[in-house]
Amino acid sequence: MIWLIVLAFVVVTPIAYYAMHKWMEDFADRTAISWWIFALSGGGMITTALFTLSFQTVKAAVANPVRSLRSE
Repeated sequence: MIWLIVLAFVVVTPIAYYAMHKWMEDFADRTAISWWIFALSGGGMITTALFTLSFQTVKAAVANPVRSLRSE
């Protein structure tokens, strides 16, 4: 799962950088686009994915299998 997130990050980062650079060209008071903004967003993506996967794993491990079999 982490490899998919890293792949998505690698594909989207140059596109996002280009789009942000083009969008900010129109402003009189521009600021530089720092690398740490992209690193922070990548870290946030991985943290969110790990939290979600962990939560779903614990939820599935604690669930009573009899209840899920009754509903099928």
